[in-house]
Amino acid sequence: MRKFELIAPCHFGMESILKREIVDLGYDITEVADGRITFYGDEEALCRANIFLRTAERILIKIGSFHAETFEELFQGTKALPWEEYIPVDGKFWVAKAASVKSKLFSPSDIQSIMKKAMVERLKGIYHTTWFEENGDSFPIRVFLMKDEVVVGLDTTGESLHKRGYRKLTAKAPIAENLAAALIMLTPWNKDRILVDPFCGSGTIPIEAAMMAANMAPGMNRSFTAESWQHIVGKRVWYDALDEAREMVDLNVATDIQGYDLDGEMVNISRENAKLAGVDKLIHFQRRSVELLSHPKKYGFLITNPPYGERLSDKKEMPALYRIIGERYRNLDSWSMYLITAYEQAEQDIGRKADRNRKIYNGMMKTYYYQFLGPKPPKRKD
Repeated sequence: MRKFELIAPCHFGMESILKREIVDLGYDITEVADGRITFYGDEEALCRANIFLRTAERILIKIGSFHAETFEELFQGTKALPWEEYIPVDGKFWVAKAASVKSKLFSPSDIQSIMKKAMVERLKGIYHTTWFEENGDSFPIRVFLMKDEVVVGLDTTGESLHKRGYRKLTAKAPIAENLAAALIMLTPWNKDRILVDPFCGSGTIPIEAAMMAANMAPGMNRSFTAESWQHIVGKRVWYDALDEAREMVDLNVATDIQGYDLDGEMVNISRENAKLAGVDKLIHFQRRSVELLSHPKKYGFLITNPPYGERLSDKKEMPALYRIIGERYRNLDSWSMYLITAYEQAEQDIGRKADRNRKIYNGMMKTYYYQFLGPKPPKRKD
């Protein structure tokens, strides 16, 4: 099988979780950078990474890297890459995204334009043509510039991996599915433990937890751009990876996963999304205010994405809301609470300093993942 160096971008602050996922899949890491992990793999790895990775944003084939401080160096560096090994004569190709950090070249539109011209120039010589119809399969390119080092990748995924295919309806400020999965994976929660999200919105955190409990691969019900690239990855390889994913699913697992929301319409949306994900029988959704948050059992987990007060009209409501969160949490015997928010006074209003806190970028918004740790449950007797 053909070997690749693959790049998996992720949310800033989640690199350690994605690295663990890739190692667990059986692949060797070559580089860990801010917001992305690079690893070696073959055609099977390309398919399995797209289907199985919960916290990645997409999977890129690394085409190459080079140093560029001027647009001429960018042009020549791009032109020197072996584009003909990936893009056929009828391929539709473009630079879908350019990101630049601490580099002399910083204009995304200029970077995209110059790289496209360089790719055309290279392929004109290879295919002996002056015009490309570009009416075949799509080959989107993504480029990262960091301190004048250019890394070029071919996007095998298409729509971001956070789009699992189940979330047809959303809340006003939904949390991305891959970020929700990462938040759960940053906790010691497992399928044998209780999980409650008192601000479930469209149900993303409970659904991602249920998918983990059922061993359901996040990408098994969606398509990928590279599925049509039969000169790079054969159809059989995709079918084998999907068969592997389907064989692992266990919907008979016993769970105690609950999602609450004050908005009855959001509860209905959560149920519909869980049904589309195939895990509706593993989650109990209920219309319930956070003031009524309680649970008779011990050693559970609150994992939640409460309102941040982004809009000025909501800011005045935040102190009271976070005080209620703190009060209800203190009444839950031996529970742990994991809470992501951009609200600066969260710890003060909750009434307790978090045992740990982790800075995470939710898109361009800086948030903190506050971790209030409860005691470990006693070991079960055999």
